Amino acid sequence: MGYLKKIEYEIVLKDSLSIIRGCSGCGKKAHFLNTKKFRVNANGNKLDVWLIYQCEECRHTLNLAIYERQKVSSIPKKEYRCFQDNDEQLAELYGKNMQLLRKNKADPDFERLHYDFVKRKEMTERGHSGEQILFTIRNPCELKIPPEKQIAAVLGWSRSQVKKLVEQGEIKVGTSSRQSVSFRVNAGVVLRISGPV
Repeated sequence: MGYLKKIEYEIVLKDSLSIIRGCSGCGKKAHFLNTKKFRVNANGNKLDVWLIYQCEECRHTLNLAIYERQKVSSIPKKEYRCFQDNDEQLAELYGKNMQLLRKNKADPDFERLHYDFVKRKEMTERGHSGEQILFTIRNPCELKIPPEKQIAAVLGWSRSQVKKLVEQGEIKVGTSSRQSVSFRVNAGVVLRISGPV
């Protein structure tokens, strides 16, 4: 009697996404970095909140809108205090938010990504034929990382090894989207190449 081991990883950004955008200070395309500061502007009972990015060369600023013309009462009090206090953790969280960047038409620099693959879950189901491992890699920030690169990182193998094993049918890639990649591999293959998982 065999088993199916299910292992789930998540791609976790180590720091905020940097942005590539034309800089009016430099007069060319430049990298903008998260300053971990907010700009809050109240006008009557309406509120605007921006996350401030800054050109790494000339320090020209770029404001990414988080809230625009929102009623103060519609923003959670704790979050509002964090905006006023320039809470670094909240600024870092917003700096990793791909939807915020899209909303502001900001292009992230995918060449400067710093991320880790963090194991989130592992479980074993008995009663399956053979001994297989099903990996799922969640990509909540929808980072542009090719599936074979993700698989290689999780297994600790080279991309050429992964490509060869996919071609040979030793690794079977299931779903592959911007938000997740899943693949199945025989436990014997993993043991042969890298030892116990």
